[in-house]
Order: sequence, then C-alpha cells, then structure tokens
Amino acid sequence: MNVLPLLLLVAGSAAVAGAARRTPVPAPLLLVAVGLAISYVPGVPQYTLAPGIVLPLVLPPLLYTAATESSYLDLRAQLRPVALLSVGYVLFATLLVGWAAYLIIPDLPLTAALVLGAVVAPPDAVAATAVARRVGLPSRITTILQGESLVNDATAITAYKVALAAAVGEGATWLGGVREFLLAAVGGVVVGLLLMVPIHWLRTHLKEALLQNTLSLLIPYVAYGAAEWAHASGVLAVVVVALYLGYHNWQVDFATRLQEEAVWKMVAFVLESAVFALIGLQLPFVLRGLGQYEGTRAAWYAVAVFLVVVVSRFVWVYPATFLPRMLSARIRQREENPTWKGPFIIAWAGMRGVVSLAIAFSIPRTVHGGGPFPDRNLILFLTFTTVIGTLVVQGLTLPPLIRLLRLPGRDPQAETLAEANAQAQASRAAEQRLDELLNDERNALPPPLAERLRTVLERRRNAVWERLGSVNPVTGETADDTYRRLSRQMIGAEREVFVRLRNHRYIDDEMLRTLLRRLDLEEAAAYRETA
Repeated sequence: MNVLPLLLLVAGSAAVAGAARRTPVPAPLLLVAVGLAISYVPGVPQYTLAPGIVLPLVLPPLLYTAATESSYLDLRAQLRPVALLSVGYVLFATLLVGWAAYLIIPDLPLTAALVLGAVVAPPDAVAATAVARRVGLPSRITTILQGESLVNDATAITAYKVALAAAVGEGATWLGGVREFLLAAVGGVVVGLLLMVPIHWLRTHLKEALLQNTLSLLIPYVAYGAAEWAHASGVLAVVVVALYLGYHNWQVDFATRLQEEAVWKMVAFVLESAVFALIGLQLPFVLRGLGQYEGTRAAWYAVAVFLVVVVSRFVWVYPATFLPRMLSARIRQREENPTWKGPFIIAWAGMRGVVSLAIAFSIPRTVHGGGPFPDRNLILFLTFTTVIGTLVVQGLTLPPLIRLLRLPGRDPQAETLAEANAQAQASRAAEQRLDELLNDERNALPPPLAERLRTVLERRRNAVWERLGSVNPVTGETADDTYRRLSRQMIGAEREVFVRLRNHRYIDDEMLRTLLRRLDLEEAAAYRETA
C-alpha cells in the first residue's frame, strides 16, 4: 500500500489550513481553492472520495467533537428551530430541489432527481461550525446552525436511501419511506441512549488517562457502528452519546480532560483540513464522463440547481421563524420578537460540504436489471458545483454580510463580568471547604503551605476581575498579561537550569522529563488562571 498520497494530503492540507489563519479567508474556502488548483498539477496523485471511508470513518469523529463542544442546555432551548431546520428543511429541500431538477433537466427521471435533492439538502456540519467560529456569529444563531448540522445528516441519509430505493427499482413507497425514516431516527436515538450511560461510567472508572483517551477515540465509532448494525441512524447515535458526555464531562478526571482537549483539537484540525482539500481535489474525477452534458448545458444546470438550493432555504427559514410566533401566544410571550436579520443570516449560512459529496459518490452505477443508473455522472457534477458554489459564494460573503447587517455579537465585558461573579461564588465555597479541612487534625499543614493554598485561591478569585481593570501605561499589558509573562519567564529560567544539569550529567533524562512535566503543568495552570 502506497501511503505517500495520504501523507501528502494530510501534510499539505494542514499547511494550507495553518496559512489560512494569517489571511482573512476562512480555512475551508482556501483549502477548497488550493485543492481545485492542485488537482490539475501534473504528477499529483488522484484522490477519489470513497463514501466507505468518509461516512463511517471521518463523519463520526467530526460529529462527536462538534456535539461535545455544543451546549445541551442551549440546544434544548432552541429545539424548535433546530428541529424545523434539521428535519423539516432537509425534507423540504429534498422535494423542492428534486422537483426543480426534474423540470429543468430533460430526460432526468423524477426518482433520480429526488436522489439529487436528498444529496444536496443538508448543510454540512464541518462547514457551518468552521465558518461560525471564524465570523463570530451571535450565540443564538450559532447554536441553531450547530444544532441543525448535528442532526440534518441523519435526515438526508435516510431520505437518500428512500429515494435511491425507488430509483434503482426496489419498489419503495411513500408509506415505506416514512416508516424507514422513523425507524432510523428512533433507532439512532435509542442506541445512543443505551450506550451513553455505560460509556460515561467506564470513562469515570478508568484510572489511567491513557486508557481513558483511547476509549474517547473509540466512542464515536462504537456508537456509529452499533447503530448502523441495528439499521438505525449512526449519526443520531453519535450525537446523543456526545451531547451526554459533553454535559457530564466535569465528572471525568482532570488529566483526561486536558489530554482529550489536545487530542480532539488535533484530530478535528487534521480531518477538517483534509476533508475540504478533498472536495477541491475531486474536480477532475467529477468532470470525467459528463458526456452529453459537457459545456454550456452542464454549466446552466449547475447554476440553476445552485440557485434553487439557495432560494429553497430562504423559502423555508422565514415561515419557520415567524409562523410559529403568529400561531402560538405562548411562543410570543416566551421569546423575543426576531428581526428579519437573524433569519437572513441563518438562510445564507447553509453551506454544503463533504457529506453531500460522499453520499453522491455512493450512488450505485447500475439499477436492478443491470442498466446504468440514470445520469449518475450529472448528479455527481451538480453536487460538486453546488458544494463549491455554496462554500465560495456564501462562505466568502457571510463575514461582510454580518458586518453590514450589524448583528449584535457577544459582549466580552458582560461575559467577563459573569465569569468573575461565578468565580467569586466558587472561591467562597472553596475557602469555606478549606477551613473545614484544616480544622481536621488529619489535614494538618505547616502554616506556609496552608497560606499557599489560600494565596492560590485568592489569585484565582482576583484573576478574572483584573481583566476588567486598566492596562500598564508602559507596556500596554493588563495585570493578567504581565502575570502570565513573568510566570513564563520564571519557569523558563528553571527549565534552562534543569537542562544544563542534565547536560552535565548531574541528573539523568528520566528525572529531567519528570521535572519538565511538573513545570509544564505549572505553566499550563498559570495560563489557564488568566486565559
């Protein structure tokens, strides 16, 4: 097996994603653009997007990271708009885009057109999360988009299976499609509910951080595989388990949390970068075999389908936002009246991504009876152009659009004040607990050590308030910044001494690693106190 193409893909996409952080262009867009450009460079390996790899191997960890970082409480508060988008909109887009493609493209069967509709219906979890982080959307809009992107893949995959069954001649009916959708959805949720408690119990009872992190890497695949084995939705199973584990993550050992954060950030970064690079690299493969649709006709169909996809989201989002308020007095009393700006951003933020391409590539080449699947290459091409079109057009225009509409963003001052008040309450509880412990003769400490505990507690209590204070007129630093800088320089001086002692053979390498790890933990603690 030649691993060089895989290494080139991972290393190249990571380098481009890293470079994107120094540019105003979001990393997903730059990765797609570079992939498109490189796809025609002579000697570049041919990368084919295999659905057998993307859906079971790449999608579960990306969904898992997105779900564990999401807020269960915020998602529950936004359950209605999330459900209307992740289920209602995906089914609506499947039907509308499929019907429009059937009318626009001559000789395209309705069943094949509905397959296309299901393929391009779901906005992508990776694209939505990546762009939302970059542009700083208001928290409610970010919650809705993230919640939608966690569940809509399950809806789209199920709708695709139903449409595909009809297209290949398996005699699918509307009633059968509804039954399959309900079984997949309910089954996925049930599998997630069955797995989440024992997995959490195992995470809290494993004593070694290494074993706990190994389990963490396996969890999304276990949930996805178990649900798919039961013919249920693996996507929903992963999301249910991840939301539960994220909500109860505070119960896990601190060493596990620190390692997990670093490990999953690296995994998400590598997978997201490679995924968007793969999208661009598919261009030669998609263009190959268009046959009678090459040239102007194919371009016209691509533009038409792209416009229908974009317009369909606006057609759904505005009624889904305002109709429930018109019909329910309870909603009007409980929720603030939304303006037209929020729904506009939600509608415009519907970028498509790798999931659509992976589903499209899974379309079989033949139907029952041995005949070719109708217009399979055209469906691949239209999926590719829709993904590229939404990423480029909507992704590039979303940041300036948000600035133009002047949406109220997050208030850093208010958030810091809330953090300071929370820390003050926690510090009072910790101080009271410390007094109780020190009054027990079994916990007797020398006065300097007891005072050190109180000093650390006082420092943690004051750190957040200091961020609200004035800056140093000489350096322009806050007290936080100065504390962090001095702490690092002190630790750096110790580190240099330890290395020099090792070099002079006064201590060995094993002792050096022990001492450096202790300094690393102290530096991390100092940084987190003031971060």
